[in-house]
Amino acid sequence: MNAIERRKLILNELKESNKPFTGSELAIKFGVTRQIIVKDIALLRAEANDIIATSSGYIILKSESKHKRLKKVIAVCHDQSKIEEELSIVIKYGGIIEDVIVEHPLYGEIKANLMIRNLNELHKFIERFERLNAKPLAELTEGVHIHTISADSEENLILIIKELEKNNFLIH
Repeated sequence: MNAIERRKLILNELKESNKPFTGSELAIKFGVTRQIIVKDIALLRAEANDIIATSSGYIILKSESKHKRLKKVIAVCHDQSKIEEELSIVIKYGGIIEDVIVEHPLYGEIKANLMIRNLNELHKFIERFERLNAKPLAELTEGVHIHTISADSEENLILIIKELEKNNFLIH
């Protein structure tokens, strides 16, 4: 199989799946290195394919889920010990934590796609975070960061915001 055929198959795999695939999983499936998959994904993204790289792997959001969800950008502040609590509030009401963004004084906006949609994905994220002994992006900005969150209804967005406010996560 040549590179063009492999990229078409990778794209089809991502379009048909509801779960993310890591670069390593795709590399094994297609018999290439992870670095080749990273290059393939970069080329597919350059062709305007809506591939998102998350901490769980590569995924393409289904168009119906992208268009029916309401989005809100929120500014929050907390230390590392409150990450799971904050994210749990969002998913508790069916919300999705789409990303985390910090405004760095030197580099400008730094954004990481998260796409955490449920407790299982949250637990995997936290486990990986701890296993890697990672530091949150918000550590660069004294805990201040931004999330794009989405929900399937205005009511759920309001409930998320109210509870984040009640627990002193939101910055006004």
